[in-house]
Amino acid sequence: MALVKLQSEHFRNLSPAPVSFSPSINLLYGANGSGKTSVLEAIGYLGLGRSFRVSRHQAVVSHGQHKLTVFGGLDQGMSGAEQKPSSGELNHRVGISRDVTAKETTLRVDGEAVRNLSSLARHLPVSVIDPGVFDIVAGGPGKRRQFLDWAVFHVEPSFASVWQQCQRVTSQRNQILRNGRIDDALMKVWDSQYTELAERLTQARNETFRLFTKAFHSLLGEIDAPWVDGLKLDYYVGWDASQSLVEVLRSHREQEQKMGHTLYGPNRADIRLRYQGRPVAETFSRGQQKTLVILMKIAQGMVLSDLGKQVTFLLDDINAELDVVHRAMLAQKLHELRCQVFVTSIEAPRPDELWRHTMPEYRLFHVEHGKLTEEQEPG
Repeated sequence: MALVKLQSEHFRNLSPAPVSFSPSINLLYGANGSGKTSVLEAIGYLGLGRSFRVSRHQAVVSHGQHKLTVFGGLDQGMSGAEQKPSSGELNHRVGISRDVTAKETTLRVDGEAVRNLSSLARHLPVSVIDPGVFDIVAGGPGKRRQFLDWAVFHVEPSFASVWQQCQRVTSQRNQILRNGRIDDALMKVWDSQYTELAERLTQARNETFRLFTKAFHSLLGEIDAPWVDGLKLDYYVGWDASQSLVEVLRSHREQEQKMGHTLYGPNRADIRLRYQGRPVAETFSRGQQKTLVILMKIAQGMVLSDLGKQVTFLLDDINAELDVVHRAMLAQKLHELRCQVFVTSIEAPRPDELWRHTMPEYRLFHVEHGKLTEEQEPG
């Protein structure tokens, strides 16, 4: 699916006027504070259910308002086995509204209310590439789990439900660990549920990681860089895989009780990135880390593309983080994958710098005071 229509109400400073986008490439430019990133943020709400910039809905709703709404029209885009171009007909209509006063969220798909965000998000796989994305390498394990789980969610339909169940069981288990004296019989019940869900989560993650590493290594074969041969990616399941999780929990019960929370399991999983046996975060330069993250993001897109799913990539102010060569590499690969792409910049973009060989179909928008105006040529 691709987002071809967007309309919002009381979302930051965006105009409520509807906008039509290309299912392929969309270039947005304008001064700082014009609303470029807010457009991407609104799109992100439809695919992520939240802002990729801030954690609080209150920061997104327009000043003086208490409710925001975002509506999107989706068509077949460039996805599908036959890779046909967009037909212009809407396949789905999706929407999300948030009342920040009542703290209530309403989700709709094709006019019908849905209860779970996953029912909305699976229609529009949204991947963000902004300055914060490079923390996938330099940040903690949580960033890499989130990176992997985004792909698992779109690969394995049952993952969202299992993940939510595991979160609830982990929370219950943590409460018991914090209570001081442990009821062994009760803990045994929760351990049984936890390990069963952990196995299902780990199986789904392992399979998606296998697909991801296959795509990633094929990309590495196209890169001329001295660090390619010494780079290794491994998936750490969250405990010593030579033992069953039940055994690990039993043997570390005292340690977990002392800490007051679950120390082993899928909540501790990680993608371990190493170069010549050492963590990449310690050995790679900032530029090398950026290249690595770009390749990882492209590999994610390749996994979903092979499954007939089109990813909508949001590239926010990448001029500030990537040089011309890396911007062109990213843009070309995403075009080859037939992804939908939104790119923001302060200056009018130069499509000929991004796509030097085959110019894709694109639409160009100037953003000013939250309003998008389509232009035919850069200028």
